[in-house]
Amino acid sequence: MGTIYAIANQKGGVGKTTTVVSLGAAFAEQGQQILLIDLDPQAGLTISHGFDPDRLEKTVYQVFLEEESLATVTLPTTVPQVKLVPANLDLAGAEAELIGEIGWDRTLADALTGVATSYDAILLDCPPTLGVLTTNALVAAHVVIVPLQCEYLALRALKQLQKIIAKVRRKANPQLESRILRTLYDSRTTHGREVFEEIAQAGGEQVLHTFIRRTVKFADAAASGEPILQHATDSEAAHAYRKLAQELQAYGAKTAPNPRARRRRILSADDAV
Repeated sequence: MGTIYAIANQKGGVGKTTTVVSLGAAFAEQGQQILLIDLDPQAGLTISHGFDPDRLEKTVYQVFLEEESLATVTLPTTVPQVKLVPANLDLAGAEAELIGEIGWDRTLADALTGVATSYDAILLDCPPTLGVLTTNALVAAHVVIVPLQCEYLALRALKQLQKIIAKVRRKANPQLESRILRTLYDSRTTHGREVFEEIAQAGGEQVLHTFIRRTVKFADAAASGEPILQHATDSEAAHAYRKLAQELQAYGAKTAPNPRARRRRILSADDAV
């Protein structure tokens, strides 16, 4: 069974989609089979791989409605060994559709059981909210990666997310691990350096050694419809995500997922914040 990573942070603009695109490509360079799932109605991940969300008839939204399986909505990408489950604005309706259903929090986890053995890693690109879609991702995941911008306000948002992660562990997914990825780091500013160190001290062992510096190359890569590893293959940014993939691989080897240990308890509607 492949490792399922949820990339989550309710704060926008911290590098969630960039991390999913780049990390997926880095895993693929290692020879792994990768599935990316876009859980954001804004469809940034879908657009980053060159698809027009408005032209898609089948997306992850139909999976949440249980009208389609993940396999039937999966698309190939231009990146070898990387496939995509796309999203579009229809996904915004999932909140209202799911919240009254029994087991709404396990909809994605149940859908993943049909494809998890076909991939070495599955990356879930969460929306910038702590609602139904993010909760589904946290219940389904083995590891949640929190991209954290090296700015003071990002630390405040982290505390709220950590409360949700703790609640999911307690009620639905006791084996969920969390890791913090420092992003948009600018070593030229005193503020950036101070927050960089403060995150390391506050997060302790949860903080990944790898960090991502601020660079315009990510925007250029997104505009080209390519991951940074293809657009600027020898850049510092590309090498950082290769290093991140190696670090996560080493970490995963020590803590292989055990899906049987998951609880079947259903979260209440109040658990989606």
